[in-house]
Amino acid sequence: MPGIYHVQSLLSTVIGVAVFAMMVWALIDCVRTREDAFPAAGKRTKSFWLVLTGVAAAVGFIFMFNPFNIFNIAAIVAAGIYHADVKPAVKSVRGGQGSQMGPYGPW
Repeated sequence: MPGIYHVQSLLSTVIGVAVFAMMVWALIDCVRTREDAFPAAGKRTKSFWLVLTGVAAAVGFIFMFNPFNIFNIAAIVAAGIYHADVKPAVKSVRGGQGSQMGPYGPW
């Protein structure tokens, strides 16, 4: 029967892998977005976000099995800001890429 340590270790690993996947997703989305969409949406340059999400993904990979490290938490915040603030702003400028259209406009 596994002890509590094994359950905690498994849960920590699952969280670390999920967080790393979120960071890679932010990096891939940033790579796929046009360069002119960032300033058009009033955000920093694509180069800035590529460096930030790239460093976040690298830190996430290094600390994948220790997701509660201070460096990994900073990387989580950086990727989270990209997903919550930058991605929706540039998505509206991308020219409909990935947007849902209803009968009366986007939704």
